[in-house]
Amino acid sequence: MDPATLIGFGVSVVALFVFMTLEGVSPSALIFLPAIILVIVATFGAAMASQTMADLKKMPGWFKMAVLPGKVSPPTEQIQTLVSLAEKARKEGLLALEAQVKAIEDPFLKRGLQMGIDGTDPEELRTVLESEISAKKAEDKVAAKFMNAMGGYAPTIGILGCIVGLMNVMGNLNSPETLGPMVSAAFIATLWGVMAANFWFLPMGAKILRVSELQAAQMELLVEGIAEIQAGTSPRAVRQKLNALIPPSELAKEAA
Repeated sequence: MDPATLIGFGVSVVALFVFMTLEGVSPSALIFLPAIILVIVATFGAAMASQTMADLKKMPGWFKMAVLPGKVSPPTEQIQTLVSLAEKARKEGLLALEAQVKAIEDPFLKRGLQMGIDGTDPEELRTVLESEISAKKAEDKVAAKFMNAMGGYAPTIGILGCIVGLMNVMGNLNSPETLGPMVSAAFIATLWGVMAANFWFLPMGAKILRVSELQAAQMELLVEGIAEIQAGTSPRAVRQKLNALIPPSELAKEAA
């Protein structure tokens, strides 16, 4: 699990538990199976209804993206790789990169360089790579939209659970001694709905979008680097142009 995801979830849960304790409510009150089943299962079902069957097959990957996002290498590391490739291409020509390309792990960089080595027109190469970036961003947006949909449905489904619980309360007004626990149980469903939306689903959607932005920025950096290598730009100029594309804080961190 990404440390930021785990830390953020832990801080949120601890804050809730501390608040409940200070209010004199036992955190164990949250362990109410009917409310958990309703909120989690019904929310998941409602979100599923908003997708196509083709989308639903991708759900395991979506949850993996939210909890175990792909690694995003530091931009300075990518720039160093591109500068090294530019040096070799400048001295020995593009064809000299053929052996080096086979050792590259990044599939996007590998494809782009291979296209350049194969003599693909620079404009066509850029169009193909940029289209791939756009397609990835669109797919990631669908995953984030699914998580955000669950974040929108969960509180309302929690309210439905509360209404059902209050209906039960109204049906037992002749037993005053049971009303307190029954009212409390009714509101736990609402709590679970709000908690699931704001502690899990909405943050998961935001995490997918943030990682997608970082990955797209990295891919755009690679596109520029590949284009410069194909054009035979000097390594120093390649470094300067690519450094201009990354946040100043990243450059400062590298300099330190």
